[in-house]
Amino acid sequence: MSEISPRELSERLAQEPILVLDVREPWEFALCAIAGSRLVPLQSLPDELGELDPTQTIVTVCHHGMRSHHAAEYLRRNGFPDVLNLSGGIHRWAEDLDPTMVQY
Repeated sequence: MSEISPRELSERLAQEPILVLDVREPWEFALCAIAGSRLVPLQSLPDELGELDPTQTIVTVCHHGMRSHHAAEYLRRNGFPDVLNLSGGIHRWAEDLDPTMVQY
């Protein structure tokens, strides 16, 4: 499983176009989100595959990293070769990079 740390993701976002795909539920996304991320709840992912660019780097995100791990594996199995999972999820992002972010 390919993972990326919050710090690594932050650095790469400043330099290159990356789709941050948040697979949490809408209520979770409303509480806190990484700026510019796109919400596609995990159960909706199969319906949204056609809307995603398989040539783009995608980083999947959830609360702690488990749902996004499953999303990343699903994307890889369906023709998306450049997919990373955010290690520790939005919770670790808040701890490592944004202490003002709401944690739940």
